[in-house]
Amino acid sequence: MEISTEAKLEPFLQWLQVNKVELRGCKIKYSDESKGFGIFSSNEFSDGVLLVVPLDLAITPMRVLQDPLIGPECRAMFEDGEVDDRFLMILFLTVERLRKNSSWKPYLDMLPTTFGNPLWFTDDELLELKGTTLYRATELQKQNLLTLYDDKVKDLVKKLLVLDGDSESEVSFEDFLWANSIFWTRALNIPLPHSYVFPQNQEDLNKYDSINNSAELSNDHNSRGELINGLNDIKNEAQRVNSQVNGATSTLTSTQGETLWIEGLVPGIDFCNHVERSSFHSEKEISISYGNKGNEIHYPAEAIHSIPLSDSKALLLEEQKAQLRCLLPKSLLEHGFFAAGHPKDGNNDNKLEVDRISSFSWSGQRRMPSYLNKLVFPENFLTALRTIAMQEDEISKVSSLLEEAFLVCISLFSCLQIVFPNNVSIQVASIVYCCTRVTNGCMFESFMFWFLHLIGSIIDFQKLVGSGGERQPSDAEVRAAVWETCGDSGALQLLVDLLQAKLTELEESSGMEDYDSELLLKSCITESQGQHASCENNSSEETNGWTQHKMSRKTWSSIVYRRGQKELALLFLKEAEHALQLALTEGN
Repeated sequence: MEISTEAKLEPFLQWLQVNKVELRGCKIKYSDESKGFGIFSSNEFSDGVLLVVPLDLAITPMRVLQDPLIGPECRAMFEDGEVDDRFLMILFLTVERLRKNSSWKPYLDMLPTTFGNPLWFTDDELLELKGTTLYRATELQKQNLLTLYDDKVKDLVKKLLVLDGDSESEVSFEDFLWANSIFWTRALNIPLPHSYVFPQNQEDLNKYDSINNSAELSNDHNSRGELINGLNDIKNEAQRVNSQVNGATSTLTSTQGETLWIEGLVPGIDFCNHVERSSFHSEKEISISYGNKGNEIHYPAEAIHSIPLSDSKALLLEEQKAQLRCLLPKSLLEHGFFAAGHPKDGNNDNKLEVDRISSFSWSGQRRMPSYLNKLVFPENFLTALRTIAMQEDEISKVSSLLEEAFLVCISLFSCLQIVFPNNVSIQVASIVYCCTRVTNGCMFESFMFWFLHLIGSIIDFQKLVGSGGERQPSDAEVRAAVWETCGDSGALQLLVDLLQAKLTELEESSGMEDYDSELLLKSCITESQGQHASCENNSSEETNGWTQHKMSRKTWSSIVYRRGQKELALLFLKEAEHALQLALTEGN
């Protein structure tokens, strides 16, 4: 570890101590070159509390608005809706980084100065991502940040520095980009009492000042307004935040009224590094996981206007609450046609089938697909594709089906009303509905399910508005009518086309998946001094039959990412093609 790294850590630990942060069951130390500093558990805790941070040390929108320098300049902008709470915290970080005598300097010096996300890539490094969703998203985000910097940040930061007595420091886009990256990589959801977020008077704030001042005297962490990091098993970001502040949550809810979850940075806690899974052992690093990563696929919203019958289809999409994009994490493949390992539990299959039946089989004329429980694609997205692929006669048939079914059920409901009062009708419908759930996938069950579903809707409608007026069909009813009319083949064919187009774009931009694998096999990352020396020794000659390729860690990461995207696209394309073949075979 470099001396400069040690020189950063000691002032930061002193700063934490001055600000009443307690490292009870952990220590902050250097992890490695790629991670920087991290939090490590120790043997010195018995109550599960690892780290205690006073509320007043958190960087929150309230703190920024109360800041004597930034608050007066930003309060009106915030109240008028010109900027949001995230902007306030990013602005605060930008200003504090440039202030010559910032009280936050020991903390800021510990933070990374550059990042590995694509916003920090050079043009050549970014080209390695061409063809991926991330490439286009990075271009758009960087342009948005440049616009925000030019329109609101640049002049405001200059003004604040002058007010602070510094007319020499110059602000750059990189300063703002750094602050933006710090926020998005380290912010947490913090539970705060309502009176702390919206203090009615100075007495409300003094309560928390006195609490923090007495923190050194009390061992009862559940009685103080502090963030408590008492973690046992961190599996994802949401679970981690809930665990690390459990003491504050329970106390503040009961003694201070409503608890509000506010985004912010918590010095100390934000040094947890990221891994896929973590557990607590002595002298082990405490890490977090941001969950499963996926491959996004979408139907371009702008293309809706150029397809036939676009107005009618747009209306149907709205009525069904369909989604034009979806995220496909690799975990979905565990339940697909080509899933590796053990099959799913049969009870889960039955539950899924019952849940999905509510979206299908309006009249029982179309058979339930045999592949229903193996489809890995979200139903909301398939609903959108099913609608986009509709023909003109199918749109008319859906409209007629909804109208006819509604009129039939009105007539049947009127007959029921003659025989039974309203409340009895509901009970009878519920009993018959439950009986149909016991049967297994027959046409009678499908018909009765939707018959009773519509009657129930009519009963609810009549109770709300009486017998007059027209009732609009629910999104579930419209989805059922669309599937009854169209089946799955049109949607699945469109899905296959989208996945093939995505894969083609990836391969045209950067070659086949095998090419990426070969590059990674022969790669040599040059950012570490030791690795760089190794590359220098071997790059000019063949090693084990091949020549090593020197590349930066960012380039290496891009190749890993795009190879993963190609792999996922191929796997999901295989699932979609198989489902399409089954749909065509079964007449769906």
